Amino acid sequence: VGCDRSKNLVDICGEKHFQAFVCDALSVPIRSSSCDACISIAVIHHFSTAERRLATIRELARLLRPGGTALIYVWAMEQEYKNQKSKYLKEKNGSKNKDKEMNTGPAQRPLSDQGPDNSSQDSAWSDQLLKDLKDESCDAEPVGDFRLPVHTNRTSFHSQDLLVPWHLKGGTKKKEESVDTVLVPGGSKESQELSPVFHRYYHVFCEGELEAVCRSLDCVRVQKSYYDQGNWCVILEKL
Repeated sequence: VGCDRSKNLVDICGEKHFQAFVCDALSVPIRSSSCDACISIAVIHHFSTAERRLATIRELARLLRPGGTALIYVWAMEQEYKNQKSKYLKEKNGSKNKDKEMNTGPAQRPLSDQGPDNSSQDSAWSDQLLKDLKDESCDAEPVGDFRLPVHTNRTSFHSQDLLVPWHLKGGTKKKEESVDTVLVPGGSKESQELSPVFHRYYHVFCEGELEAVCRSLDCVRVQKSYYDQGNWCVILEKL
């Protein structure tokens, strides 16, 4: 049985005759101790606080029966590990369509620093967030610039907390969706059209971080911890 936050993805599973439902990883509507195994792939790195990442793992543990196991994958800060580049980095040079690959400028610069070749909506969006935070802080002085860097695709990470561009291909934008647009380089007419770009939040994990979070829970033990193609992975057992 699968679950996902996205109704569209769940609908695809239904079309393929798989059992899936929409829910939040922080609150899964399944009985406690009822699962032999749980798998969480590329989910926990989207939660923006350490508390929420821990709560997600605690929720996985709640679902497991005693002796049950969970497999967790999160994106690694270390995309080059033991002198080996991850598939993610290698694909930059090996891509057949690398001339059409869309980036948002130099690696992971703040939204407000983007050049004139990109949409100014990024800067306006980030500035509005800053204004909103100031309005809610009872006139307190901001501690620092909280704005997140935007990652350049297929490059190494320079920050653990960042936004990764998600380029929507062949999709239509709903009125209520707030997106940026970039011009795709290339010769064809189609490639010259503006495509919506979403920015997805990621917290990329350093070596040992995921394992340490899991070990902070007394209801599970770490069976195995390993690195796999740019991901940190653990296998947990419910005690």
